[in-house]
Amino acid sequence: MVTLERVKEIFEKVVRERGLYEDSVLISFRPLKPEETIGNPKRDDFPIVIGKEKVIEASFKEAKAHVFTDSPVNYSGHLREILKLNLRTNEERAVFVGALNAVLKFLDIVEKTIHCKDKEPFECGKKIAKYLIEKKDVKKIGLIGFNPGILEGLVDAFGPKALRVTDLNTENVGKKKFGVPIWDGNSMTERLIQEVDFILVTGTTFVNGTYEGIHELIEKHGKNHLIYGVTGIGICTLLSLNSICPYGRY
Repeated sequence: MVTLERVKEIFEKVVRERGLYEDSVLISFRPLKPEETIGNPKRDDFPIVIGKEKVIEASFKEAKAHVFTDSPVNYSGHLREILKLNLRTNEERAVFVGALNAVLKFLDIVEKTIHCKDKEPFECGKKIAKYLIEKKDVKKIGLIGFNPGILEGLVDAFGPKALRVTDLNTENVGKKKFGVPIWDGNSMTERLIQEVDFILVTGTTFVNGTYEGIHELIEKHGKNHLIYGVTGIGICTLLSLNSICPYGRY
């Protein structure tokens, strides 16, 4: 079962085994400015550029990790306190996921925890498209969570008719991006899953609380999927979920 409570159990076991549960070092969080996160991608349609999402940076000792959220927060606390969070709000989930990624980075369990910059977000789309082309049996692709760099790369490789996209941002829903209509993620996600061969899911779904429902639908319809981006790297590692992040930084 894919739940954050299950992730928390596994993570706490790792923390205790590595002697970090009683560690006196605080984990600190700060929201980043768009240019700190993504540099200058020469485009203004990324969610973090237009302000619909922010990236918070979690720091544990010398390790840092980036997490996307619509509920950015300045926070500082011990790991044992973070492990007691209820994870009922986007803010709490962002803190937990950020702490998870930073600690796993410190322990060398994960590597790519820092968001890519400048031209890399668009090169990322090309890399992901190449990966899917090499699978050969992928003809129609679903993208859960609008990402302009990834969508552009997929459209260039497969054409707009091969793509289905859902998003939770109401300013995107109903519009066309790169020739692809953006569907409402609250009501159209199952249809997307039914109509495609393969699904790319943003790691932000772990923070906004939607991944569990999405995973159940993917399992129900027997589809394959990848989690994309730095946000989900720690959870994917602990739960052995397939993920992709071609230009995540160390």
